[in-house]
Amino acid sequence: MSDPILALRGVERVYKTEAGPLPVLRGVDIDVYPGEVVGLIGPSGSGKSSLLHSAGLLERPDGGLVALEGRDCSRLSERLRTRIRLGTVGFVYQFHHLLPEFTALENVAMPLTIAGRRRKDAEARARELLEGLGLGHRLTHQPAQMSGGEQQRVAIARALANHPKLLLADEPTGNLDPATSAAVFQALYQVCRQQGVAALIATHNMELARYMDRVLALKDGHLVAQTF
Repeated sequence: MSDPILALRGVERVYKTEAGPLPVLRGVDIDVYPGEVVGLIGPSGSGKSSLLHSAGLLERPDGGLVALEGRDCSRLSERLRTRIRLGTVGFVYQFHHLLPEFTALENVAMPLTIAGRRRKDAEARARELLEGLGLGHRLTHQPAQMSGGEQQRVAIARALANHPKLLLADEPTGNLDPATSAAVFQALYQVCRQQGVAALIATHNMELARYMDRVLALKDGHLVAQTF
């Protein structure tokens, strides 16, 4: 088996509240491998977003190790963490956050041009991703001209634009109807498989969770494997 893209060891996260310290993550361990789609479930407030933010270097854990591609990122400077995050991690959220004045092609190409890629190359990569997600007929459409499911697929393409090794998704289908959720998840699953992207997906949708490679539940700050 190949080495994990994401490895967490003993990750802890504690928030300060008026009532005192609130432990959310109490020593989380997880490995996610290339091309593997792992589901993360748990009730609201259980710490799913905190886990994703720690894994994606958006927050520093209060304890433990966060490694991306075998490199411990826990104690690196913010500058280095940002560089690694931009080059290694893609994020998808419940709301697509597309720029309304730009087309689907422009929204997906933008992270590439910001990273210094030539416009021609950026648009070629954006077109490849959008066509792979079934949106070849929407390249010149703005978000308002697309359905909710199409908008979310554009957001997935944008998250994958810079060839990330790890995709973190926080309720990516939570704002969609069941049929559209299934279609969007299937598109996300296939592109991760095809491109060897490791994915960790937080969801409340138990029907979709059944189709993931593994599902882990966050309970009392610990991850517990789930079987269906």
